[in-house]
Amino acid sequence: MRTRLPELSPDAVAVAARRVMARCDELARVSATPGAIERVYLSPEHARVNRLAAEWMREVGMVTRQDAAGNQTARLAASDAAAPAILLGSHLDTVPDAGAFDGIVGVLMALEVVRLLRVPNGDGWRAPGAAALEVIAFSDEEGTRFGKALLGSSAVAGTWDEAWWALADADGTTLREAFREFGLDPGRIGEAARRPEELVGYLEAHIEQGPELDRRGESLAVVSSIASARRFQLVIEGEARHAGGTPYDMRRDALLGASEVALAIERICRGEHHIIGTVGQLEAFPGAVNIVPGEAHLSLDLRGEFDASRDEVWRAISGELDAISGRRGLRWHAREIHNAPAVMCAPLLRDVVREGILATLPDGADEPATIFSRAGHDAMAIGAITDVGMLFLRNPDGISHHPEESVSAGDVALGIRALAESVLHLSSEPR
Repeated sequence: MRTRLPELSPDAVAVAARRVMARCDELARVSATPGAIERVYLSPEHARVNRLAAEWMREVGMVTRQDAAGNQTARLAASDAAAPAILLGSHLDTVPDAGAFDGIVGVLMALEVVRLLRVPNGDGWRAPGAAALEVIAFSDEEGTRFGKALLGSSAVAGTWDEAWWALADADGTTLREAFREFGLDPGRIGEAARRPEELVGYLEAHIEQGPELDRRGESLAVVSSIASARRFQLVIEGEARHAGGTPYDMRRDALLGASEVALAIERICRGEHHIIGTVGQLEAFPGAVNIVPGEAHLSLDLRGEFDASRDEVWRAISGELDAISGRRGLRWHAREIHNAPAVMCAPLLRDVVREGILATLPDGADEPATIFSRAGHDAMAIGAITDVGMLFLRNPDGISHHPEESVSAGDVALGIRALAESVLHLSSEPR
């Protein structure tokens, strides 16, 4: 076992893991929906979890603040007050009817790492001259309320788009209005941005949101990259006609065309390595039981390990749309609503995460798994200003964005140890 924390008691890590699990349960009770978990950006629930996070940050000796985008941040200074920081974190917002661990476990693990590394009864931490330690609880990774993901981390990365102020939620409240209602000043959004020279790097612990570690029977993995993604709204146009009076050879059924497209997307993507295409929405219009659908709308979420292979698959899907539309007498068009390039984890940060995981394994154990993330994370935005690295925890059965999402206390304990070791490795690297 290669460790930089040989004196650390296993009991201390187990206690830390139990505290993380209990606090995940506590945060799960902060929800806009009784009996389920739902916390969206700039909501009363967002404010409540920020207050809880700030309390826990102060408990481990950090100085806290809420930034201009509503992210909750904290800092444990180095001996040099101007030293750059190793940034740890994840997000506290959720999708509707969420699980209790996606994002949340990463924030709470980061706080336990600070607790373990802080100098007892003193200021600073175990590598006081090297870097400051910061933890950030991002406010809007999921994009549930306004339809645009990574708002909080984009503000920190300095990539905020002024066009986003016009985004509106289901009630018609704009992002600009919601900022003001939350007590934030839209005119100060730029103050959330960090400069590259302020950061050593960003490390994020997260449940895998897939079954690979569970299938391998392993607890932790190094993340190699975060998937590139493109999202489209597709419209299939046909002709609405009487269901009883229109024979099959005269039908231009947009819903059947859209259904065939959805099956083609599955067939094409299953035939490609590390490409995933999902049709998550499908609507038919005018939507009456006795009318042949004249128009269908469907979504496409397309993800891949590399941008080029993802784009090649989109060209293949476009060809299938042409063929299906031609065969059925339909027309189609697409509107791209999201485009994010793949983000590669920096080699150095991959190495320190690997070393962190190895410190949890017995001598002679196999190398830890290296996995690419099919899900998006705040690290994608933060990669614009600093190197990023990620640690995955086993997610039983790979289920996420669902109430049955889970992680074990034992894996969280290993993850806390690995993340702490990773931080120490990173702090010792020359800059």
